[in-house]
Amino acid sequence: MNQPVQKNTLYVGGLAEEVDEKILHAAFVPFGEVKDVKTPLDQATQKHRSFGFVTFLEREDAAAAMDNMDGAELFGRVLTVNYAFPERIKGGEQGWAAQPIWADADTWFERQQQEEEMQRLQAEQRAAMQTAEKLHRDKLAAEREGEKEEEADAKADPMAAAEAQALKQSS
Repeated sequence: MNQPVQKNTLYVGGLAEEVDEKILHAAFVPFGEVKDVKTPLDQATQKHRSFGFVTFLEREDAAAAMDNMDGAELFGRVLTVNYAFPERIKGGEQGWAAQPIWADADTWFERQQQEEEMQRLQAEQRAAMQTAEKLHRDKLAAEREGEKEEEADAKADPMAAAEAQALKQSS
């Protein structure tokens, strides 16, 4: 099942026990403004589960951090840094994802704008195709009309028709 990646949120795996959210923030802030840092806790031990998430304000900053920090060492452990996948909706007690419903409002608006733009472009393309088809039909009708006029002229004046045909053959 393919899920879209969040281009400004990074998954950071391989964290040492000593690493907390402040240390993780300090390690990633040189690449750009950090919006959020999370290290999910194990419910039983109340310690982080050796991974965390770093969210940047800008996608470019996240890309730079991933390029530079993937494979880097922090507190003696080698880090794995990738783009994060969005959290899946959970069942059971929570029933919903841990994110508020408005968390994806920006991406929803982006998708709406892209869809409207696509519909507009498709409508323009349909209109252009209809115009081209009409021009083609009009041209064919004009050619047929011209042939009918030539036939009518040929019936009315056989000498003029013979001259016109001779001119066509010589050119």
